[in-house]
Amino acid sequence: MNISTEDVRHVAKLSRLNLTAAEEDTMTGQLNAILHYAEKLNELDTEEVKPTTHVLHVSNVMRDDEVRESLTHEQVMRNAPEEEDGQFKVPAVLE
Repeated sequence: MNISTEDVRHVAKLSRLNLTAAEEDTMTGQLNAILHYAEKLNELDTEEVKPTTHVLHVSNVMRDDEVRESLTHEQVMRNAPEEEDGQFKVPAVLE
């Protein structure tokens, strides 16, 4: 399968991109190179290869959810750069 310059123009128009003639030629060449590479991958025999979602075997990597003591309000507020009425004070984002 090959991509033509007209195909690139059509997609550029749908994407609302204003491409120059040189950019259209560059994109046509690059897209055709990608398609030719994908065709080359189709030549591989993958009959015995199991489908995977990850390259490495990964099992549940999350720790067990355990109930444990949390920080007190005073310990948390010691990390606050500024505090007001027992809460973190941050700069206003709305005027």
